[in-house]
Amino acid sequence: MALGDVDLSLPQYRVLAFLAEGSAAASALAGKLAVSRPSVTALVDGLVGRELVERAADPSDRRRVDHRLTPAGRRVLLRADAAVEARLRSLAAHLDERDADAAMAALTHWGDAIDRARAAKQPVASP
Repeated sequence: MALGDVDLSLPQYRVLAFLAEGSAAASALAGKLAVSRPSVTALVDGLVGRELVERAADPSDRRRVDHRLTPAGRRVLLRADAAVEARLRSLAAHLDERDADAAMAALTHWGDAIDRARAAKQPVASP
């Protein structure tokens, strides 16, 4: 199992991937994951405990708590992405060469799209 290699469940991976696009409140994460807020809270608690996600009060609304990736969370997400890609490559090896090449090209395009979408939502670090 690809995500097992980086000690993540699929729901944890999805949370990290969503947070790579920007910080989010628990209600927004629950909506994206199509689960209840208590389920998201339990899921995020585990990621906070592993220092992959952090909670921070929204300065413009003290009632809102945002969740965001930590640097460690970004590193784990990159490792998870690589593990998923490796697993998909191993599956593509079961196709004939032409279909495998097409499948891998498509995956590369999707990976580029994901990377660009994440980069577009990342704040630029100041020197």
